[in-house]
Amino acid sequence: SKNNSNRFYLFGLRTLDIIISIIGIISLLIVIPFIFIGNLIGNKGPLFYTQERVGQNSNTFRIYKLRSMVQNAEKDGAVWAGKNDSRITSFGKFLRNTRLDESPQFFNILKGDMSIIGPRPERPEFVKSLEKEIPFYPIRHVVRPGLTGWAQVNYPYANTIEEQEIKL
Repeated sequence: SKNNSNRFYLFGLRTLDIIISIIGIISLLIVIPFIFIGNLIGNKGPLFYTQERVGQNSNTFRIYKLRSMVQNAEKDGAVWAGKNDSRITSFGKFLRNTRLDESPQFFNILKGDMSIIGPRPERPEFVKSLEKEIPFYPIRHVVRPGLTGWAQVNYPYANTIEEQEIKL
């Protein structure tokens, strides 16, 4: 893409990302007391957590999220979340359905790890197998990952390689 090297385009994109992420952070700060109360009742544990993800140029970064699963949900290793995953808490279902669990990623956008729109960043454990199984999968790392994108809007959570290929 020629836009990847066009300085004016990149400046405009980054400016828009900063403005929208500041609005998103302010919105999060307004609703966080209610989310905190819901977390105390339905999640019983830390409100936030971080996770390693693969970003632009295959560099890894720490993504911020609101915790929607039980603590130590992956003590036996990384596993894709399923549609009716038993590890998701009752309040976590609400966070996921409203996509509020993703709202702390406005901090990642402000830091420059992510953009508002782009391919969702995936975990390194999954990227290795997806690159072997899906042709052209690594091309998604040419751009900055996004808070939302075409696949997230048009397709539910993917928990198999076949579903990941459809989203790609």
